[in-house]
Amino acid sequence: MIELAFCLVGGYLLGSISGALTLGRLRGIDIRTMGSGNAGGTNALRTIGWRFALGVVLIDVGKGAAAAGVLPLIAPWLVPDPLDFPTLAAAGGFMAVAGHVWPAYFRFRGGKGAGTAVGAIAVVAPWCLAPLLLVWLVTLIGTGYVGLATILAGVSLVPAMWTLGPDPLPHALAVLAIALAVLLVFTHRANLTRMLAGDENRFEKARLLKRR
Repeated sequence: MIELAFCLVGGYLLGSISGALTLGRLRGIDIRTMGSGNAGGTNALRTIGWRFALGVVLIDVGKGAAAAGVLPLIAPWLVPDPLDFPTLAAAGGFMAVAGHVWPAYFRFRGGKGAGTAVGAIAVVAPWCLAPLLLVWLVTLIGTGYVGLATILAGVSLVPAMWTLGPDPLPHALAVLAIALAVLLVFTHRANLTRMLAGDENRFEKARLLKRR
């Protein structure tokens, strides 16, 4: 189980490298004190600009991909007969998302995990990316709510994983899909509360289907 512990701990430590907070420190700012207070790409775009947001997204997606794709490849160097790749990749990927949400380097106050989850999914289940992107775009264009788009895309990961994945689907990937969906709903619970209260900000430039 050394290899599993390595991927779990390594994934968490990688995930704790927050793109928004790391780049923010280089600029002498803390994005958690700006806009929505979220240390993620959307808040970075709204408060600082697209160049900063692009750097944030690249780091956040990249660490998810590294945790799911690189750490399991190191496992054979630790033990002669490691666990299967999907199990190690799922463990590393999920813990990277958890590290992003509760980063050890930033007093356990991070972002909501969507970008990091995309990076992990790109490695372990690339067949899910197209349907997730479609759900996200349709929701964003229709409502203008980034949070709602992310929640629905996260929930759609479960049927996409099961219906479009290999048969039989590795147990670890099934568990990962459910765990990520639940975590993304949890981290966006404040967005849901604001939407129900009518206080959630819309991304109006992306909202093409406006009521007239």
